[in-house]
Amino acid sequence: MSKQDGSRRQVTEQPSDDASARILHLDMDAFFASVELLDKPELRGKPVIVGHRGHRSVVTAATYEARAFGVNSAMPMAVALRRCPQAVVLEPHYDRYVHFSKRVMDILGDVTPLVEPLSIDEAFLDVGGSRALFGPPWHIGRMLRERIRDDTGLVASVGAASTKFVAKLASSRAKPDGLLVVPHEQTLSFLHPLPISALWGVGKATEERLARLGLRTVGDVANTPVDALRRAIGEAGAAKLHALAWARDPRSVTPERAEKSIGHESTYERDLLEQEAIDRELLRLADGVARRLRRAGFVARTIAVKVRFGDFTTLTRSQTLGEPTDVAQRIAQEARALFRAAHTDGRGIRLLGVRGENLLPTGQVERGLWDDDEGWRETEETMDALTARFGNAAIQRASHLGSEGRRRSARSSRDVSPSD
Repeated sequence: MSKQDGSRRQVTEQPSDDASARILHLDMDAFFASVELLDKPELRGKPVIVGHRGHRSVVTAATYEARAFGVNSAMPMAVALRRCPQAVVLEPHYDRYVHFSKRVMDILGDVTPLVEPLSIDEAFLDVGGSRALFGPPWHIGRMLRERIRDDTGLVASVGAASTKFVAKLASSRAKPDGLLVVPHEQTLSFLHPLPISALWGVGKATEERLARLGLRTVGDVANTPVDALRRAIGEAGAAKLHALAWARDPRSVTPERAEKSIGHESTYERDLLEQEAIDRELLRLADGVARRLRRAGFVARTIAVKVRFGDFTTLTRSQTLGEPTDVAQRIAQEARALFRAAHTDGRGIRLLGVRGENLLPTGQVERGLWDDDEGWRETEETMDALTARFGNAAIQRASHLGSEGRRRSARSSRDVSPSD
């Protein structure tokens, strides 16, 4: 049984006038899958998986009906279809997800300027200053969910609490299609019965170490001396988990959160062996990174490549540039140099990724008198304009033509992965 199938759902049904739960966490329900179903309403209520069907592909998203069979995002597609052979598989359309994400974020911005996007489908809001206009947090959460449903046809869940940590836990408990308010005085009674895996930073290894101390719930961690936690998981981890177990989270909602990186990566149906094919893929990935950098108004000071081999071993390499860039040709040139320096020994390539890091706003960068990339920049900006007007298929590099058949699973990523 999937932990994300809604079987532990908890919601606040009755209106609440509590004003202490001023921080909201809004999370779109099965976002990618829900966007795909907007054009396929006949599939609603059925197990649907978003992803490519290749035997090396992974699940991008799944509806709650598919999750009930144990299907989760990032799971190999072959495993997902064994668990749920009746599932319908739909191809992902990232541009549509970006479009609907912007519409949702615009709705949130109508309620409060204090909106902190976490990923393409979730955000924190501080609605403390919005009560005079829209009422207490319960009413604001309900209003936001109704507006999103009316304006986009999509469904969101909302958690409200006095801290970001508890608000995010509350939205997870409210899924799917729910609203959960945790008043400040009820925070510990909500938090302490939860499993220790609910604490940020508790992965499988940490959970096993804590379990050896007999700790199963957040309350167990809260009531354990910090020294005992320190011996089990180290100084930093002990202090952090003990504070969270007592709901101590001083972070505020920070609007216009800066992107840390922008990247694209692809997994291939057949291992790439020929350097020509690898170079072509690095240029295609660089195109995607550069286009998103320009769209977001950033340039990258560092270029990184990720390489995964057929045996699943993975390496990454990065290089800081003399001058930051948002030009695909420059990004591809650096990526190819990094790949050649990685000494892959001719091994087959299962996955390639290209990423721009150490981002700066474009307006903060002064171009030199001689800009070696000026010609390519003008060409790529022209391509951006044509794509914006006529769609992604309107224009593309000749080197990319005919390459789609070799590619079966692609994923675009920012500093935070989408969550459902």
